[in-house]
Amino acid sequence: MNKDRAEMGTNVSVLSNENVESIKKKKRKSAFSWYLFLLPSFVGILLFMVYPILESFRLSFFQSNGTIENFIGLKNFQLVLTSKTFWNTVWNTFFIAFFQIVITIPLGFIFASMINSVRRGQNFFKVVYFLPNVTSIVAAAMIFQFVLHPEMGVANYALDAIGLPTSSWFSDPSSSKWGVILLAVWHWIGFVIIICLANLQAISPEMYEAARIDGATRIQQWLFITIPNMSGTFAFLLITGWIGGLQRFNEVYVLGGPNGSPARSIQTMGAFIYERGFTGFEFGIASAATYIMFIIILIFTFINLKVSKMNL
Repeated sequence: MNKDRAEMGTNVSVLSNENVESIKKKKRKSAFSWYLFLLPSFVGILLFMVYPILESFRLSFFQSNGTIENFIGLKNFQLVLTSKTFWNTVWNTFFIAFFQIVITIPLGFIFASMINSVRRGQNFFKVVYFLPNVTSIVAAAMIFQFVLHPEMGVANYALDAIGLPTSSWFSDPSSSKWGVILLAVWHWIGFVIIICLANLQAISPEMYEAARIDGATRIQQWLFITIPNMSGTFAFLLITGWIGGLQRFNEVYVLGGPNGSPARSIQTMGAFIYERGFTGFEFGIASAATYIMFIIILIFTFINLKVSKMNL
């Protein structure tokens, strides 16, 4: 009898081991199926992201026109870093990004506060203000070329009608940057409003109720409750605004071409890279400029994270 029990125990253990192996095989097959579905995405990432990054890094050490290559070491980086044109594009990029952020974030927060205080029609205002953000920046830039035309533009017509001085906008180097800033503010403000509204509506109403009981006015509530609770949102908008602003290319290309006309006044770092790579066929210099721009964005983002005390 003991022998029969031992045999039964052995059979049970064998069956349990077989079941475990069967389950493991099913899991492996299931995992393989998932990896099979993910394979096109992995191939796309390798072909269109990883390979171009590595190839661009390799080209930065070569003098290349796409067919003939000569190894020149760090000379491309030296040429870019000693180029007055490149540092002019750095100035243009930071100038436009700085004023876009300084104008848009406070203005978007004020509009969001006004929308949040309205009882009816909030969804309507959200849609109206967010429409520019979903509009193609290329199409918006083409429209702004007509709106800010120095002679036939609607903007100058409106300024003249109310007795204010008109501007040359994109035909004058001294005012062209402000035309780009105006376009950038118009296009980005909807995003800022939506993000600010999300945070405003997440603030506990009990805090405002307690402040009202203590006799705080609406302005005091806004200054001492609303603004401190928005610090995380402001930090997020500041960092994303700088990253997007330093990568600016599409609108300045449409408005001023790859050389940022007039007189390279709106040429950004991205436009400089495009001009050298796809207009001058200097792929080594363009690749070196790309990595320099990446380092500038990385350093500036790190500084913003430290200043805003925002954790990754």
